Amino acid sequence: MRPASASPQTPADSAPGPGPGPGPDLDLDLDPGLAPNPGPDADQRPTGRRFAGVATMVASGLSNQTGAAIGSHAFPVLGPLGVVAVRQYVAAIVLLAVGRPRLRAFTWWQWRPVAGLAVVFGTMNLSLYSAIDRIGLGLAVTLEFLGPLCIALAAARRRVDACCALVAAAAAVTLMRPRPSADYLGMGLALLAAVCWASYIMLNRTVGRRVPGAQGSAAAAGLSALMFLPVGIAIAVRQPPTVSAAVYAVTAGVLSSAVPYLADLFTLRRVPAQAFGLFMSVNPVLAALVGWVGLGQDLGWTEWISVGAIVAANALSILTRRG
Repeated sequence: MRPASASPQTPADSAPGPGPGPGPDLDLDLDPGLAPNPGPDADQRPTGRRFAGVATMVASGLSNQTGAAIGSHAFPVLGPLGVVAVRQYVAAIVLLAVGRPRLRAFTWWQWRPVAGLAVVFGTMNLSLYSAIDRIGLGLAVTLEFLGPLCIALAAARRRVDACCALVAAAAAVTLMRPRPSADYLGMGLALLAAVCWASYIMLNRTVGRRVPGAQGSAAAAGLSALMFLPVGIAIAVRQPPTVSAAVYAVTAGVLSSAVPYLADLFTLRRVPAQAFGLFMSVNPVLAALVGWVGLGQDLGWTEWISVGAIVAANALSILTRRG
């Protein structure tokens, strides 16, 4: 799947979550090349490490959107619900292995936001994948991106941010304009995913304050996987998945959950938070490109301009922010 001061990212006091892409907004520079009295090659080390971080961001974004595209190939057999269930299982396995939450030590005060995060996490992915099934990858991801973008812009108090919000709103209205081929249910599902992503960001902030490290995100992923366990069993019993459908679904889980999560952990230690947030805003464009190349889901010029306007609004807000 995170608002910073002007970017759609999770606050700094939260661990990277298993959402649709972006992780926390942390400016962690653990570069040994910045240590006191560096050697002669010290100025090249930060550049090299940041280049590696940018390359990782590109790979992570492509992995996330490619995973969603691959998962859509399993829709005819498993449906979006089945694919999301498998994705939740994969996310839980990865996050539980990394976060290692001490569940018995959790208090009710900690469990409440974790449970909310689990519900929002599952609803967000289910509504997004259902939207992808109806309106395509590019449009669904663009509308979903409005959630974190709205949070980022709502927290700002500058005129430029107000202008960016108006641009994004106009672009969203253009994308959802009435036309014979419009699928309003699919658009509504994408907007539900946007609301869930915004809620996910706020809950992640609370979880990050109440639960140390990545334990909260890991516990939420595990709880969400448990919620989808009966769904997975029911789908498997009613219509046993084909081998190809199972492979598509598992691949989607790995590429859209495991790879982005681990990539964020690597990236956040090598690039500034501003650069991280700026690149994450390009995800709607990556989704549109992957949908076009991989699934043949072509967008018209109006849609491409609207997607670009939403990305540009977020980029302008980030680039003009001081500090």
